[in-house]
Formats: sequence, structure tokens, C-alpha cells
Amino acid sequence: MTIAIIPPLQNYYTATAQHHNNRSPYCMLQWRQNQLWVKSSAEEKQPYLPSLYNEELLVECLKHSPVKLVSIDPKLGEASLRFWARACEQAHKPTFLRTSSANQLFKQSNQPLGWLQHTIDWIIALVLLLLVSPLMLGLVVLTQVYSPKSLFSYEWYVGEQGKFFKAIKFHTTANHNITPLGHWMCKYGLDGLPQLLNVLRGEMSLTSSRCWTLEDAIQLSLEGQHQLNKLPIIQNSWEVQTDSELLHLDSQTL
Repeated sequence: MTIAIIPPLQNYYTATAQHHNNRSPYCMLQWRQNQLWVKSSAEEKQPYLPSLYNEELLVECLKHSPVKLVSIDPKLGEASLRFWARACEQAHKPTFLRTSSANQLFKQSNQPLGWLQHTIDWIIALVLLLLVSPLMLGLVVLTQVYSPKSLFSYEWYVGEQGKFFKAIKFHTTANHNITPLGHWMCKYGLDGLPQLLNVLRGEMSLTSSRCWTLEDAIQLSLEGQHQLNKLPIIQNSWEVQTDSELLHLDSQTL
């Protein structure tokens, strides 16, 4: 089934011994009901597919495939997850982190209370966005002064049902150093104001569970994965950094 999903790639790519030997951890592809499952595998169980190691080829493959969504095993590691997330984003294929509670996630998303929460979040976010738009416009102008090359920064997060999305924030660094404006925005939580757009798109919530970066989500225990059941709430940069440090300490303690 893997070959059927990626039929044209072996025709215009010549695999070399170097590419074949320098691989990322093995993965196994499984096709079921227009869903592509990318699973971790301890050893190679399929022919060498160049697209699994070349982002451009993988994007073209996904674009021309009947795949409607991609579900990825967190055991593949952060680097592989980001690789697949970028490719799926360019191919316009929704990507999900496959967890043990995946079935429960889809059941919960169909509850009427979930729809009501989305509606309330959308209305409140729209009102807040209109109210703070003058402030955001001023921050846009100031941000262009301190870091003219990039106005916003984007980071991969794991949302409801384990779906990947990019959270939007004001760019706070220049030349890898935080700017005075960036420090001030982070101090008062203003760098996260653009995340109201994530709320309008249904990716985040104003009153739901905590927010998980991709790095933190893949480190969750089996019990902790149930916390991905709900939409993530907007968080400030210092809150995300503190949560990440605590999670790393917990994993080291265990």
C-alpha cells in the first residue's frame, strides 16, 4: 500500500548509498480509509522510499495522493514530526499526533458542549480583536522597527484531537537576541495577542485546557495524553517556557 500512495517518486529520484545509510529512525506507512498512518518501526519493513527523506518529494507525493489526513506516531521523535508537519502543511493535508486516546478524542469533539464552546470562544475572540486592534497596530509598527525582517513568529503546537497547528505571536527577537520591545511584550503577555486569530480559526480556546508545544506533547505520559482532549488555551511566552522546563524536570526525575 505504501508504493501505491507514492507511485511516481522512484521514477525521478536516484537513491545513493549515502542517502540509504544516513537515515532517520525507520517508519512504517499504513493506509486505511483515506488516512495515512506514520508509525515508528524498530527495523526496516518496506522498500527504500526517497520521499521519506526529502521534504520536496514528500510534498509532491501528498499533493497527488488521495490522503485526507495524516496521523503520526509521537515515538518518531520531534525532528521527524516537524519534517512531516511541514510537508503536510505545504500539501494542505491536516496532521494529527496519534495517541492512545485518539478514539476518545474524536468522540468528545462531537459533543454539543464542544460546539457551544467553539461558538462562545469565536464571539469573544472577535470582540477582543476589535478592541485591541489599535494596540496591535501600534505593536506592528514598533516590531518592524526592532525586527524588520519578520513581524510574526510561528511555532508548532498540538491542539484538539492532537491536530498540529502553528500558533502566531509577535516576533520578539533580532539576531537571536530578544529585543527591548520583545522583552516588554513578553513581560505583559502582549506577544500572544495574535493568537486571537488562532481562536477565530478554531485552533485555540480562551477558557479551555493548557497549551502544548510539539516538543512538550510528545513527552507526555500515557495518562498525560488525555490532556490533549480539549482545545489549548492561549498562553504567554514565559508560561510556555516554564511549563517546558517543568516537564523536562519531571522526565529526568522519572
